[in-house]
Amino acid sequence: MRFSNMDDISGNSLNPVSSIPIGRIIDKMDEYMSRLDYVGAERHLKYWLDEARMLGDQRGELSVLNELIGHARKTGQRSLAEQSTTEALSLINRLRLDDATVAGTTCVNAATAAYVFEDYERSLRLFERAKAIYGRQQEVSTSLMGGLYNNMGLTLTALHRFDEAMEAYQKALDLMKTVPNGEPERAETCLNMANTLEYQYGMTEAETRIYTLLDEAERLLDTPGLPHDGYYAYVCDHCAPTFEHYGYFAAAQKLKELTRSYYEGT
Repeated sequence: MRFSNMDDISGNSLNPVSSIPIGRIIDKMDEYMSRLDYVGAERHLKYWLDEARMLGDQRGELSVLNELIGHARKTGQRSLAEQSTTEALSLINRLRLDDATVAGTTCVNAATAAYVFEDYERSLRLFERAKAIYGRQQEVSTSLMGGLYNNMGLTLTALHRFDEAMEAYQKALDLMKTVPNGEPERAETCLNMANTLEYQYGMTEAETRIYTLLDEAERLLDTPGLPHDGYYAYVCDHCAPTFEHYGYFAAAQKLKELTRSYYEGT
């Protein structure tokens, strides 16, 4: 899920001297990530953050901060994630973007990072803030809402609010059914639901439902015509350990091979 959607800032009077090339910056990030070059990716983002600030390009600054939050989440850098989150939320307040879609997207990004670093109460507060912001918009993309509910379910599970987590996951599934090529995210949601059921009821009681969800996730990832791009490789890598945990060793190995093939360019 790409978090740096700046489309709704254009109505604000930011008046930068110049602006940084967001599209090219993100394309270059994708290059770094296709090689798993996290050091190069971080250097790249910090360079352009400095450039945006020097130019007074607050739109660009917010975009890069969102990318840094995601990068810090993936690389386990709690301090960088928290610093980038604080700066991004402060910038949203200074620009009076509290009701803009980009504020909701930033909150989802920050909430997801807070979850990874086990700050579950803060994560839930940020998800609730994002949901409230999206709810005030006339039109929010279905994929954004699906991503919110899927990730919010993880936080609710961590807080042992299992029934609410399952409701959030179901909302994510229903939304992502209408999104073209949304099958990988639906597969992730199915696996998240399986984990939540195990935490709530234990494997013996929930076994049938868990295996039904695993079968559905495997089917979704095998959907013909799905682009085998960087996002698909990320999902495959993310899903493989869950399949392995439940004894779906062939499915896990297949996903690992798909991931390896993408990153090795074979």
